Amino acid sequence: MASKRLVGYVRVSTAKQGHSGLGIEAQKEALERFAATEGFQILRVFVEVETGKGSDALDRRPQLAAALNEARRQRCYVGVAKLDRLSRDVHFISGLMVHRVPFVVAELGADVDPFILHLFAALAQKERAMISSRTKAALAAAKARGVTLGNPELPKARKSAAATIKALADQHATNVLPVIREIRRAGATSLHQIADALNARGITTPRGGQWYASSVRNVLARA
Repeated sequence: MASKRLVGYVRVSTAKQGHSGLGIEAQKEALERFAATEGFQILRVFVEVETGKGSDALDRRPQLAAALNEARRQRCYVGVAKLDRLSRDVHFISGLMVHRVPFVVAELGADVDPFILHLFAALAQKERAMISSRTKAALAAAKARGVTLGNPELPKARKSAAATIKALADQHATNVLPVIREIRRAGATSLHQIADALNARGITTPRGGQWYASSVRNVLARA
């Protein structure tokens, strides 16, 4: 049985940044409150900026893989603030359980067994499917009424798209800044060292690429 120690895992999705309660700092605070209340010791926290979609998401989430490996090595739990920070895909959750690393979810409490975790994951997956189905049905009904879907005014659409891209880049910068602060506290002083540390952690730029000194400079400028 795992001791009352845990390795924390925090994730923000590039597709869902800015949602209340899902930021990096908020998740860390939730884990700290949970640990203090339940008597857990947090050994380390792994941070990831990546989508949680898909049953094969582990291949795209090196920090989760690292958290699993560390928990196995330390013979302890992996702790998350919310179950959907792991995934909303029930098969993905089941696959993680195959790794035989016990999980604790701060918002659910310390005594939730694997069967209940499966139920919550299945409910989250069903909710996502229902939202998608309702959206498609609404679009089909609008099209049947003769409503023109999309934006026929291309200049306005381009302006809106540019504003959206800028907003996403700003939010990505907001999410990555706490990680950069941690890297600096660990001893990195130059932009090149920060870029190397971000790449080593598996964190990508807003467009999914590698970090360079110039891209770190751009993030700091946005801040």
